[in-house]
Amino acid sequence: MADTLSLSLKHPNLWRNRLKRDMLCFTLVCLLLCLVPLLQLSDYSLGILIVALYFAMISMSWNLLAGYTGQFSMAPAAFAMLGGYIMGLLDFHFQVSLSWAVPLAIFGTGLLGLFLGTIVIRLKGPYLSLTTLSFAEIARVIIANSHEYTRGDQGLNVPTMFVDRVVYYYVFVAFVFGMGLLIYALMKSRFGGYFLAIRDDPEGAESRGIPVAKYKLWAFTISCCLCGFAGAMYGSFSQLVSPEMGLLQQTGLVISMVVIGGIGSMSGPLIGALLVYLGSEWLRDVGNIQMIVFALIVIIFARFFRTGLWGLTQLLILKLTQHKSK
Repeated sequence: MADTLSLSLKHPNLWRNRLKRDMLCFTLVCLLLCLVPLLQLSDYSLGILIVALYFAMISMSWNLLAGYTGQFSMAPAAFAMLGGYIMGLLDFHFQVSLSWAVPLAIFGTGLLGLFLGTIVIRLKGPYLSLTTLSFAEIARVIIANSHEYTRGDQGLNVPTMFVDRVVYYYVFVAFVFGMGLLIYALMKSRFGGYFLAIRDDPEGAESRGIPVAKYKLWAFTISCCLCGFAGAMYGSFSQLVSPEMGLLQQTGLVISMVVIGGIGSMSGPLIGALLVYLGSEWLRDVGNIQMIVFALIVIIFARFFRTGLWGLTQLLILKLTQHKSK
């Protein structure tokens, strides 16, 4: 994929066309999701789909950081947890309405991301991953042990925005699509070109005058804001935020969703989140082996299908097109 994107940077029209196709596919998936409630699903089934869309938002946020900028953070679930807790604490202790608490959660996670990013942004490879992993565990342990403020492992009750799950479902679909539009606009702009240049060749990008640290910090902060927003919306849906939201297992799920769906693409994280989370729910009936199964799938995709399901689909379409042209 890196070679393909490097070629796209040398030929901007190729990158724009690829991005447009990707956004078209993403839009199509969102439109298909809008038809799901017509199947008259139960509240339980709708709830599973809503949680899958929550993971889709985190996956898209992490993909902006890892897939487009090359920064492998291990804290997306932790920032989602922090977004949920900022909103919950504002309501629980200060009775701030959700219409204010959610934007403040986005702002708060953005500030935390800016603070952490300033510290880790010049780190590379395993050092960045280990530092963000340490931050995630520290944040989770502090929340779990601050019983007088957060109620610890019992979790914090959060008021709901809507009573009807169908309404919640459409709200989540709308937010997923809105996040996709934001990332599309970002990647289509000058920022996107800089992100890709930094990911593919940071030294070369810096030698050409691109402030690498500055744009890495931008990507890290934006990703944290989006994760915080996802966590706040999930908290309002589930009416509970708890330290379990920030478990390393949750981050593992997010990474597997992006890798299986297609890292460095618009559609991949959404498709991967739907398939992995729905598959995870199905595997509950055969025992708690979800992470083992998905770890094996991630290994297979990382070794043989690095572009994920999105890349395989594009390859299949290309071969069919070439076959018809003959």
